[in-house]
Amino acid sequence: MNSGAATDTGLLRDRNEDRYWVDPVRGVFLVVDGIGGHAAGELAAQTAVEEIRESLVAAAGAPEERVRLAIARANNRIYQRAQQDDACQGMACVLTLALVENGEITIGHVGDSRLYLVWDGAIRKLTSDHSPVGEAEEAGELSEEQAMRHPRRNEVFRVVGSHPRTANDEEFIEIRKCRFRPDAAILLCSDGLTDQLTGARVRQIAESYTGDPARVARDLVDAANQAGGRDNTTAVFVTGSEFGVRRHATRPRIATTRLRLPVRFLTGRMAFLAYGLLIGMLVWVVLRVAKG
Repeated sequence: MNSGAATDTGLLRDRNEDRYWVDPVRGVFLVVDGIGGHAAGELAAQTAVEEIRESLVAAAGAPEERVRLAIARANNRIYQRAQQDDACQGMACVLTLALVENGEITIGHVGDSRLYLVWDGAIRKLTSDHSPVGEAEEAGELSEEQAMRHPRRNEVFRVVGSHPRTANDEEFIEIRKCRFRPDAAILLCSDGLTDQLTGARVRQIAESYTGDPARVARDLVDAANQAGGRDNTTAVFVTGSEFGVRRHATRPRIATTRLRLPVRFLTGRMAFLAYGLLIGMLVWVVLRVAKG
């Protein structure tokens, strides 16, 4: 896997409450969006990264169990810190965690950050938005553009850190699993990206990949800022070993074949006709001379 990440405060915010963690050796990718205002959102996001990193490095077992445990540990640590400091009361975060092992992605998700799969010329959102507007969009009650402009877009009903949790609490951690093909890519991002860019635009930028995933992540964040940059924006882009290879390698061969074959064919026929006409004219001249 190749991976790259980018994050930016945006054009309207004073601080960046997004955090991410990328560990391609272990196959771990994480995006966290802090909630709480002042410095509390940053603290919640940073705490989540630290706890999840420590948990996944130390834990053993099935991927789903490890993902659930890591997020639950992050939740409870954030909650404990909020109880110890009045300035941190109410701090929390939303997050999307991907663990890639043996060609399979195990996704742990809470809130409205997202994970997309880009494969075979299409983009697919693998996580659900835990928000009223997100549910309405997924039910077909709102179009993507209507949801992006909705005044309640940033309201969420699932967060990490609001109160104590266990790893298997219902209506807490959403777990999804998906095959990760060598010619596919995944994108983890905060809602600062998807509030500004449609899925089609995200796919277009992702498919501009030419070998540098960090460049794609940076291009996505830059595009979100160009579209308004109303929030912190973070993108983590991860590609399989063959993503983009077939597309970039095949197109030149097809173009070359289409150009060369007709030229060779026409050149051979034109040469045959030209020589035949020349020989015919010479024969006609010789016969005329002989008769004269």
